[in-house]
Amino acid sequence: MANVVVVGSQWGDEGKGKIVDWLSERANVVVRFQGGHNAGHTLVIGDTVYKLSLLPSGIVRPGKVSVIGNGVVIDPWALLKEIDTLRGQGVDISPDNLKVASNAVLILPIHQDLDGLREDGAGGAKIGTTRRGIGPAYEDKVGRRALRICDLRDEASTEAKIDAMLAHHNPLRAGFGAGPIDRAALLAAVREVASQVLPYASTVWRDLDAARRAGKRILFEGAQGAMLDIDHGTYPFVTSSNTIAGQAAAGSGVGPSVVETVLGITKAYTTRVGEGPFPTEQDNDIGQTLGERGREFGTVTGRARRCGWFDAVMVRQAVKTGGITGIALTKLDVLDGLPELKVCTRYRLDGGTLDYLPANMTDQAKVEAEYETFEGWSESTQGARSWADLPASAVKYVRRIEELIEAPVFLLSTSPERDDTILVRDPFED
Repeated sequence: MANVVVVGSQWGDEGKGKIVDWLSERANVVVRFQGGHNAGHTLVIGDTVYKLSLLPSGIVRPGKVSVIGNGVVIDPWALLKEIDTLRGQGVDISPDNLKVASNAVLILPIHQDLDGLREDGAGGAKIGTTRRGIGPAYEDKVGRRALRICDLRDEASTEAKIDAMLAHHNPLRAGFGAGPIDRAALLAAVREVASQVLPYASTVWRDLDAARRAGKRILFEGAQGAMLDIDHGTYPFVTSSNTIAGQAAAGSGVGPSVVETVLGITKAYTTRVGEGPFPTEQDNDIGQTLGERGREFGTVTGRARRCGWFDAVMVRQAVKTGGITGIALTKLDVLDGLPELKVCTRYRLDGGTLDYLPANMTDQAKVEAEYETFEGWSESTQGARSWADLPASAVKYVRRIEELIEAPVFLLSTSPERDDTILVRDPFED
């Protein structure tokens, strides 16, 4: 029985929440391994909608252990608020089923302040962050001055880390015309939240090693998507962490050999939130139709997503850089009724063609998509649960995508409902 990593193969918002929830029923442990509360997952179970940002999707499933790994940066106030919200929806959450890595870095109000100051001061060069302090927290982590959950147990460590951060942040704030941070108020806030967060702290790498030795199925849940990866994405319009499957090991404290199957969640068209290049974007009636049908608004920010045709070049690149074994194709039903569909098969750049997205920011902005055109289908695919339920044109579209991205479809999602899923190959048995 394989351990499975689930990652996004586009710019995020591919429908990972539903797929992870669907898979979590087959898993024993569900792990978040990167990002922060800048990414949202929406789960629809029966008549109840759960909106998650930090908590792994397995938290809504009784009998599962949810883990927040060391690769995640954690806003403790956001975490506690999310726990309270889910408890209000009847979800049982305790240190028995939620474990947070004691070596995970904390996001503090100073990080959110700096995030906002930078975006406001960037003018036309905005990155389009969620202003939740994710990037500045990762910067402090790499700068070796971050406050980690384990530091909350020791007053001297807490104060030393806070002072190190203030020595760095206050001059930055002054450069933006902002005043210095109130040290006493920040320390008081951290002390108050510490007692509420520490009960969940655990030596996660040991927990996962014990689970693996006991033969438990582990599901690693990524946030965002491959093209937002700090190294392999559309830099600088990316997130502040590695989003590809390789991060599952480092971000949770397991060896790479523990990761056996990588499932890339892939939308049947393409969307993006925020700034940055988007070769297949349709800033027209097609894009508006896709956005309305797909309800393309961010779970966390509420921002409307930019929409466009499926980009096979980009997804194929994500398959290669992420070691994706197979994909879960989502939102096929959004394409129902469109008379014609297009898929990008290569790019044009400066008179030549490319079969990959170049790393250079200027070239990324200049590439133009070349398309292959497909006949649409008038029948509904919504709620389909077998290949036999799909129109012939829809099957042809899916099969061609498999060829272009050089990866098979393991699962096909035809609505937000968890059971409206066609299982082709079980990732846990692959």
